[in-house]
Amino acid sequence: MAVFSATSRADVGFLHQNGSIPCINDSLGDDELRAILLKLENDKDKEIFGLVCKRWLHLQSTERRKLCARAGPHMLRRMAARFTRLVELDLSQSTSRSFYPGVTDSDLSVIATAFSCLRILILQNCKGISDIGMKAIAANLPYLQSLDVSYCRKLRDEGLSAVAQGCRDLRVLHLSGCRFVTDSLLRTLSDNCNNLEELGLQGCSSITDSGLVLLVQGCWRLKNLDVNKCSNVGDIGVTSVSKACASLKTLKLLDCYKVGDASILSLANFCGDLQNLIIGGCRDVSDESLKQLAVACSNSLKNLRMDWCLNISDSSIECILQNCKKLEMLDIGCCEEATDAAFQGLGGGLFELHLKILKVSNCPKITVVGIGNLLKSCNSLKYLDVRSCPHVTKADCDQAGLQFPETCKVNFTGSLTEPEVLF
Repeated sequence: MAVFSATSRADVGFLHQNGSIPCINDSLGDDELRAILLKLENDKDKEIFGLVCKRWLHLQSTERRKLCARAGPHMLRRMAARFTRLVELDLSQSTSRSFYPGVTDSDLSVIATAFSCLRILILQNCKGISDIGMKAIAANLPYLQSLDVSYCRKLRDEGLSAVAQGCRDLRVLHLSGCRFVTDSLLRTLSDNCNNLEELGLQGCSSITDSGLVLLVQGCWRLKNLDVNKCSNVGDIGVTSVSKACASLKTLKLLDCYKVGDASILSLANFCGDLQNLIIGGCRDVSDESLKQLAVACSNSLKNLRMDWCLNISDSSIECILQNCKKLEMLDIGCCEEATDAAFQGLGGGLFELHLKILKVSNCPKITVVGIGNLLKSCNSLKYLDVRSCPHVTKADCDQAGLQFPETCKVNFTGSLTEPEVLF
């Protein structure tokens, strides 16, 4: 109390002598205030920082790196004047609440000329933009590193090729749902974007094996490739990718029905660091290739989706569970030949599984015996999907006395929301 009183009297004397209240803005320069702002980790605290006064608001605005907004040309210009160091801009539209035309080519022209520091541009579901807007981006943002134009359905090779030629440091490009994209664009990417690491082509049905062969001649640094639902992609294309891209971490091949054992064997031979693989609907994939993959990627594979792979059986599933030490997610839904024998080797508790998500829906030969063996080796399970498994009902599990981990959600009937699988 004495210290407080003394301090208070000193403050009063100071105020009396100077006749005014000391202001923090007189004591701290811009660099000091920026240092304080950078120490704030919470986004809400950063927003509150800008409410102190106009000077602090200006500093907060100039230090802002990321912005998600919905705005027309006039507002975009004002935003550019305020957020002068913006690195990431997200103008995506909601699929359920999108308004037409939303973001337009005129908006992209403003963005291209006003946001000179931009490195990441996200335009998902912006249905009003065309090749004209892409050419503006290409001409004015040469240092752009990430572009997401998924489901911008007007875009064609012409505009996207201009981006590839103008933004040669591109690292990430998402084109899911851009149905007019062809192999010609992949050739241009190969010739110009040698640092490309992530490419999303889901639903680009005109992409073929020839395009992938061309792509990896220049883009051999690819780590993530999504060709889900590219029905013209087969073993030739996937094999060329695996041979060229030794650092491949994620490969998505959902419903690529031309993909077979040759692709899986190539991944096993050349991509030992593979972490995430989707081969759901690739019905020509069989046990032998998956066994080799399980051994080759035993220390890396985390997520494996192989639902509707009708040629796989217990031997490959058992091999995957026993070898892939880091496996967190496995989907064998609709693999009708899977039985309890797939989990038989786990019953002794000799293996410690780190599975968090297991989907065995529509596997009629799996029973509570198999699930019980799994639970003896897996304490980390968060979600188990046993829908349409006639021998794994809630009553069956209760009667067998199965003890699920406390945090595990078991989907017996489809009433539970499925967890989002990040890959």
